[in-house]
Amino acid sequence: MPTTNPRIGAIVVVLALAIAIGAGAWYGSRGGSPVAAPAVGGVSYTTVAETIIVHVSGAVRRPGLVTVPSSARIADVIAAADGARLGADLGGLNLAATVRDGDQVVVPMLGEAPPGSDNANRGVDLNRSSAAELEELPGVGPVLAARIVAFRESNGPFSVVEDLLDVGGIGESKLAAMRDAIETP
Repeated sequence: MPTTNPRIGAIVVVLALAIAIGAGAWYGSRGGSPVAAPAVGGVSYTTVAETIIVHVSGAVRRPGLVTVPSSARIADVIAAADGARLGADLGGLNLAATVRDGDQVVVPMLGEAPPGSDNANRGVDLNRSSAAELEELPGVGPVLAARIVAFRESNGPFSVVEDLLDVGGIGESKLAAMRDAIETP
């Protein structure tokens, strides 16, 4: 009767684990599919692997749209674009910053001005901000912030800042007070 070498058994176990981990990583990178959790107390919970789409451009190997997990950071977006090109200036970017669906990440080359250094308006985003974030606007409290969110949800995104005039409680003077703190849609 042949004897089994313990080293071969250990190698088989290590290979099986490596294959399982690789398959899990590959499946996870594809966004997965909804997984139904067992019903608890008569309520069924479903977990969905959430992904977002981000536009990456500039000094990356494959600029364009990339799909990343909703918890992704700028470093993950650059990696999804096959990494930065030689000569990219990553020092001006906050690689740990989180990204949201629809964001754009611009990776500059050495010697180029970093993105956002053109004094562009970087205020509160009317189309993405929560009610709590909208309260950072001058003259906006919880009630008005809730109205802005409700208006956005029922009418779609704001096209121009002046669309706020259609929200109850916002007139010309309130809009004038808020205008400089709003990111232009």
